[in-house]
Amino acid sequence: MRRFVAILAFLAVMLSPLAFAEQRETVRRAPLEAEIARQLADAPEVLRRFYATRAYRPAWAERQRVAAFAEALQTLEGDGLDPRDYRADALAAEQRRLKEGGAEAEALARFDLQASEALLTALRHLQRGRLDPRQVDPRWEIPLEAPPLDLAAISRAVDGERFDQAFGEARPPYAPYERLRSGLARYRNIERLGGWPGLPDTPRVLRAGDVDDAVAQLRRRLAMEGELEVMAADTDAFPGAELQSPDPRRFDTALEAAVKRFQRRHLLEVDGVVGPQTRAALNVPVAARIDQIRVNLERARWLLHGLPEAFVLVDIAGYRLSYFRPNGEIWQSRIVVGQPYRRTPSLRSEITHMTVNPTWTVPPTILREDVLPRVRRDPSYLQSQNMRVLTPSGQRLDPWQVDWYNPGNVMIRQDPGPQNALGQVVIRFPNDHLVYLHDTPAQGLFAREQRAFSSGCIRVEGVLAFAQLLFDDTGSGQDVRALIASGQTRNVSLGRSMPVILHYWTVHPDENGQLVFRPDIYERDDALLRALDRPLAL
Repeated sequence: MRRFVAILAFLAVMLSPLAFAEQRETVRRAPLEAEIARQLADAPEVLRRFYATRAYRPAWAERQRVAAFAEALQTLEGDGLDPRDYRADALAAEQRRLKEGGAEAEALARFDLQASEALLTALRHLQRGRLDPRQVDPRWEIPLEAPPLDLAAISRAVDGERFDQAFGEARPPYAPYERLRSGLARYRNIERLGGWPGLPDTPRVLRAGDVDDAVAQLRRRLAMEGELEVMAADTDAFPGAELQSPDPRRFDTALEAAVKRFQRRHLLEVDGVVGPQTRAALNVPVAARIDQIRVNLERARWLLHGLPEAFVLVDIAGYRLSYFRPNGEIWQSRIVVGQPYRRTPSLRSEITHMTVNPTWTVPPTILREDVLPRVRRDPSYLQSQNMRVLTPSGQRLDPWQVDWYNPGNVMIRQDPGPQNALGQVVIRFPNDHLVYLHDTPAQGLFAREQRAFSSGCIRVEGVLAFAQLLFDDTGSGQDVRALIASGQTRNVSLGRSMPVILHYWTVHPDENGQLVFRPDIYERDDALLRALDRPLAL
């Protein structure tokens, strides 16, 4: 009797509507897997490999999983990406339409592949950038190297609905990227609060001691960006803020210090005076700063992966060189980079050797645009600069016998010495642009906040100390000052090569994590922003 009751109970369960649905899903699963395999024949290789790790099981059959994925895609806004590029607003609705319409395996398989492609595309964009930098910057020379996606781990993340974790593991694992993301969130919050007030467009300069309505506007502007605590008169605009002086119209010492902090973070002359340049930077709308951060998040995705333990980073727009030493220390220095019409390129190479007591052969562009006009005015200019005129074979010519309006195929070479344009040492790395790091006799240029004065190569402040660190850290056993003291022009190899990266950021965190906004000296941001905002076709 008990056996009969058990059989009846089993039949009741099997004949229930839920059991019928489960059986029908099991029966349909095999045709769906076969259809997925069939449609993958023309799919990208990464999609084929993803489904191979799953034995062609569908990834997006459950509504809850699709909804969780769509919700996770919205978080990509925090990376400066557009969730709509990955169909975040359409996936759940599309799956619901297919399910309710009783779609066949062909349509369900197509949806499954599209959702997986959206996921893999988002992960790839987080890992190495949404755009190909070579299409945005034709002078780009940094290899697009990034570790391959772990498709088996991604498949497990899909099954476990751990999309935030998958996105987090794909992002560049370096502090500057996270600080840019934090800055983006902060500036978007300022935008939600209505942005900051602009200063009146007037030639008047504001400085310490002034009392004016424009000073109160300046105070509110700096308070919005966190440079200054607000005053009693501004508590309605900033509830809960700590109060300062009772007169917001007075340009006091606290406001002067805040202006200097702002100037320092925007690579302006740090004088505490609000002149035309500082006023222009203050009046850049918060929306433009948000776009600037988004552009530089993309640049960070291009570069910040697979970095070596020790390397040299040349921050072109920030006018700074950082040497990340093998012992974990960071040596930093100010640099001078190429003028806007002689841009320093972005590239990745390896420092192989140095030239001490270098000669300098004047490059054709500098010869044509700089040296020849001076020689035509005064042929004694060459002698004053310790320069010689040579034939292509190296034979010396008398500069007074050369027709400088039609000089022919001559070379001008500057001898070693204190006036040499390359200084006492040149640090070399192979590249198609023939740029290098070097010393300079024009040391006064390093005192300026914006330093785009060179012809493309990079002048380094304190380059002798930097050169000695490279010798020490690569086991070269050389003393750079002794080599210079010999007076001989020599090429000296490092014990082993040192990676070097030249890159361009117009926003970057400083050592305190604060965002520093730099002038876009090479006008590269607009083209990158337009490309970043162009809708993606999946």
